[in-house]
Amino acid sequence: MKVLAALSGGVDSAVAASRMVEQGHDVTAVHLALARTHDGQVGSRGCCTPLDARDAKRVADVLGIPYYVWDFSERFKAEVIDDFIDEYASGHTPNPCVRCNENIKFAAVLERGLALGFDAIATGHHAQIKNESNQKQLYRSVDSAKDQSYVLSVLSAQQLSHSMFPLGDVTKTQVRAEAAAKGLLVAEKPESYDICFIPDNDTAGWLNKQIQPKVGQVIDAVTGSAIASHDGAHQFTVGQRRGLHLDRPASDGQPRYVFNVDTKTQTVFVGPETLLSVTRIFADRPKWTCGSAPEVGSEVYVQLRAHGEPLAAVVKQIDDQIEVELRLPTRSVAPGQTLALYDGNRVLGSGTITKSSR
Repeated sequence: MKVLAALSGGVDSAVAASRMVEQGHDVTAVHLALARTHDGQVGSRGCCTPLDARDAKRVADVLGIPYYVWDFSERFKAEVIDDFIDEYASGHTPNPCVRCNENIKFAAVLERGLALGFDAIATGHHAQIKNESNQKQLYRSVDSAKDQSYVLSVLSAQQLSHSMFPLGDVTKTQVRAEAAAKGLLVAEKPESYDICFIPDNDTAGWLNKQIQPKVGQVIDAVTGSAIASHDGAHQFTVGQRRGLHLDRPASDGQPRYVFNVDTKTQTVFVGPETLLSVTRIFADRPKWTCGSAPEVGSEVYVQLRAHGEPLAAVVKQIDDQIEVELRLPTRSVAPGQTLALYDGNRVLGSGTITKSSR
């Protein structure tokens, strides 16, 4: 097969590419130039800095495969960075890595690769693909601590059919050992947990430069009183406790949490922890990675964060909107988060959370 190996400059993608070469595929490496801001800054430890491009080239040289840099910075800005800003300005909590997978890596990059005659794209994501009934299915990685199936739950069945994840059957420790044994210089390269387009990982400071400040009030939901002011509702997210700068404590002495952000009125509502508890979650923009939607009444597991705990749920509605009812209440569910649905360890698909209720 002609395989396009996405080399980020990190150890995972390096070992994934080397495994593709060892399996006898015709492999070409591509590094993505994505987070190029107008002031020339990029994230401090992202996946697309000049140093990452250098490391990716070194890996390709060791493997003896062609290497190219593809510049998707304009599309990345429009569909990931601008979307990130718009979501926060709307009081939502987006995941830019999910959006990058959905719109860039497995859309723009895969589309170009297929147009150039490649059969598939291989990445260093920790997830498994299994062939079942002549269709590829996405599963969790054997390394639960590094599992990335959640951020891949936005892939369509068609995108998954042209994807390869060679690291799904190994742990991160094994990946590093394999890289060292193969002489790959990135074997001990530190992992990055930053958002690649935000310098120094200062998300709040970066957002304050992108979104026009708007003065608003913080309202205590119990008393209905204004207990603080702020200069931008985008600075708050559901479940937040720290940094509220409240003028006076609650009458019961208990901490207060953000449970609703209304960016239309620039009002932030806070209250006791019990107000964060929800049992129903609604999501739009459904994507069915497994090929078809589950039936209403199906028992599933849902996940709300990249490394969140799987929560038992029942599917209540499936059409242009997903509705699930949790078996047990959970807390801090924010609009904009990705709702991933699982059948055991198999990914069914996902949607973008619009609201939740008790």
